[in-house]
Amino acid sequence: MSRLKEKYETEVVPALMKEFGYTSIMAVPRIEKVVLNMGLGEAIQNIKVLDYGIDELTRIAGQKALITKAKKSIAGFKLRQGMPIGCMVTLRHVRMFEFLDKLFNIALPRVRDFRGISDKIFDGMGNCSIGIKEHIIFPEIEYDKIDKVKGINISIVSSARTDDEALFMLKQLGMPFRN
Repeated sequence: MSRLKEKYETEVVPALMKEFGYTSIMAVPRIEKVVLNMGLGEAIQNIKVLDYGIDELTRIAGQKALITKAKKSIAGFKLRQGMPIGCMVTLRHVRMFEFLDKLFNIALPRVRDFRGISDKIFDGMGNCSIGIKEHIIFPEIEYDKIDKVKGINISIVSSARTDDEALFMLKQLGMPFRN
């Protein structure tokens, strides 16, 4: 069992039950999935960028990345429908908790001038999204072997009904929020 999952079951669940007055353990919010997305607009001109992006996202997540394709054509960007334009990974269960542990304790503190994450990242339904400008903060990425610094979007989907429940849960898990 991963360290973060053990912390969730032993510390966070009782704290959530006490704070929000849940009577059943099944009513307690939990993290359902984490989605990592990397947009690679340069892949329109150079398809090799897509290969590098997939390889790097696969190493970060520990799971094979999928190619995402354009949903519609945009003439100004020389983009046609169906062209490969990015990659994504959906993490659940063990890999999800291992990635979140690595994100909270290793990667985010390596961000330059990091003062914490804003508490305004929630969508009103208990889910949150984080944008990272430099993917080189992850320890799996070898700085010498990258061609260009890329950004990653991380979406954490939870079963929480409100933002307050999700914020409390993520704070208890160790996500570094700004005070």
